[in-house]
Amino acid sequence: MGETAQAFRLRRRADPMSEERRQLLESMADTRRALNQAYNSFNTHSDPDLVESCVYEINALQSRYAYLARQMKELEHRAAAEAAT
Repeated sequence: MGETAQAFRLRRRADPMSEERRQLLESMADTRRALNQAYNSFNTHSDPDLVESCVYEINALQSRYAYLARQMKELEHRAAAEAAT
């Protein structure tokens, strides 16, 4: 039984799709945290230059999150196509 579990773990680690998925999920979580911080900064600053800076940062983070979501969707499609074959 222990050998089977070890073989399964080794196979799971070797799966590049699951590793890519884990990295994408981690990047998405980091981006969400950074986006929340940018919104908090936006809500606390009153200087026009700092507010503008926050707006640019929020837009950049939203674009990054959209990119990561597209990458995740493509990965899911590839995994589904691979599973179908």
